[in-house]
Amino acid sequence: MVRPNAGTKGVPRLDRETQILDIASEQFGTHGFAATSVATVADKAGISKPLIYNYFGSKEGLYEACLDRGGSLLADEIERIARGEAVGIERGMATLAGMFTLLEPQPYLWRLFFDPTAPSTGAIADSIAGYAERIGKLADEGVTELMRLAGNDDPLDISAMTAVWLGIVDSLMNWWMEHPEESAEQMMQRCMRLLTALFGGDAE
Repeated sequence: MVRPNAGTKGVPRLDRETQILDIASEQFGTHGFAATSVATVADKAGISKPLIYNYFGSKEGLYEACLDRGGSLLADEIERIARGEAVGIERGMATLAGMFTLLEPQPYLWRLFFDPTAPSTGAIADSIAGYAERIGKLADEGVTELMRLAGNDDPLDISAMTAVWLGIVDSLMNWWMEHPEESAEQMMQRCMRLLTALFGGDAE
């Protein structure tokens, strides 16, 4: 009988789970749910498929665990910034900076939440929806603050601007995924230039 905290080859279970999730997140985020097999993850981790099933139950369970870890990292970082002193556009830029920094060593995490091959029902879909709602709420709070600073508290304007902001963030992240040579700092400088060109002012 395997002890709950036992690992393999002398590796503690928590460390082994972390290793599996690191590898699985990169595989799922890079190749997609449908194209990633448990066998590939096991091979890259140097372990057996049964061990992954023992830890996570199924391929779906493994993907959900990757989502939960990645979603928590992203949402926690955005919430940390929201608790700070930055307001308006400064809060938006701080949020982008935090996300770029967090994702620089693991950009594939972003694509876990936008994988068209992932199950559209069940626990995985519920997890994606839950984190989307959590992050969307933070976006709405930030945009509401920005709009009110501009003297606009129209609910529909705020809703529309929140959709625009989320679309901008997603577009920037996807562009970054296609240009992996760009560092987090370079992405922030690019965002500054884009906003300056767009609004004709100083984005800082």
